[in-house]
Amino acid sequence: MQRQQQTQQNVQMELTVENHWYNVFNRYDVDGDGRIALSELKTMLSSSHFNHDIPDRVVTQIIKNADADKNGFLDFNEFLRLVESDEGKRLFSRYINSYVRTVIPRRTWTRHDIIDGEYEDQYTCSPPALGLLIISIIEIAFFLYDVAVTHTLMSTNGPVARFFIYDPHKRIELWRFVTYMFVHIGVVHLIVNIMVQVLLGIPLEMVHRWWRVLVVYFAGVIAGSLATSISDPYVYLAGASGGVYALITAHIATIIMNWSEMQFAVWQLLVFLVLAVVDIGSAVHARYIANIDQKIGYVAHIAGAAAGLLVGLYVLRNLEVQSWERTLWRISILVFAALVAVGIVWNIAYPSYFPEQRPTM
Repeated sequence: MQRQQQTQQNVQMELTVENHWYNVFNRYDVDGDGRIALSELKTMLSSSHFNHDIPDRVVTQIIKNADADKNGFLDFNEFLRLVESDEGKRLFSRYINSYVRTVIPRRTWTRHDIIDGEYEDQYTCSPPALGLLIISIIEIAFFLYDVAVTHTLMSTNGPVARFFIYDPHKRIELWRFVTYMFVHIGVVHLIVNIMVQVLLGIPLEMVHRWWRVLVVYFAGVIAGSLATSISDPYVYLAGASGGVYALITAHIATIIMNWSEMQFAVWQLLVFLVLAVVDIGSAVHARYIANIDQKIGYVAHIAGAAAGLLVGLYVLRNLEVQSWERTLWRISILVFAALVAVGIVWNIAYPSYFPEQRPTM
């Protein structure tokens, strides 16, 4: 009895899949004559919707092989053999999911066919998500070393802090534009940054891999120091907040680029938007409206957030590429590069804007 039920389920699934591809076939069969011209199909597959990772000549050969009766057209049976072949899956995997979601009514899908949740299927521990974990361990080690030397939990006078902190009087020591991320002013500052970057960073690394996430993280760190050097030329800068805020908006970037593949995209986007808006809004209010001097580099937060969004759009994985997303990639990376260039040129071309330099002896 159980075997009979399983057989019926298999037959039903096969019929559902066949009906699914029949609907796709009818969409390609624009004149409704029950066949698709090979030339038209080749034009579709060679369009900008594909990444051109398969040469045109290979596309042509695959389609010709699918045309069993060599009449220059594919009927439904030939089309079905094509899309179910290994070569056909390679040709259709990137485009057809988007095409089907756009043109085929959702009522024809079964639970087996629903694409939402594909992003969640990408989580993996191979390779291990160790990038931000290692960064966090280094930050903790440097902090503990300074504590051991200075015998205080609230000091930035330790050897590591003095050498790594962003000091506006020592801008010519270029490493400080990055290494300030290793300096933390107190235990609370350290714990908050470590918790946020681990909780936000590891899930990103599990999908996008550690090297992509670290590119976004360091982009936020660099953007934070460059922006602070221009907006607050006399402010010292410590902490990994630029990188942490880059991770927050990196989540927003990946939600934008993988919207259709995420199961709860709307709710995730709302959570991260509220988090970013509330924090940045309170910072702007405290500084410019309430005139509260909290000695916190809020500009580094905002610049890190902007960097995380712009670089995240370009660097992080996009499971299903749309043509408009390619345009967004180019715009985002060009805007980021332009902003960084402005920061670098400003630091080089206008030395009188900054405090007098006192290099470390």
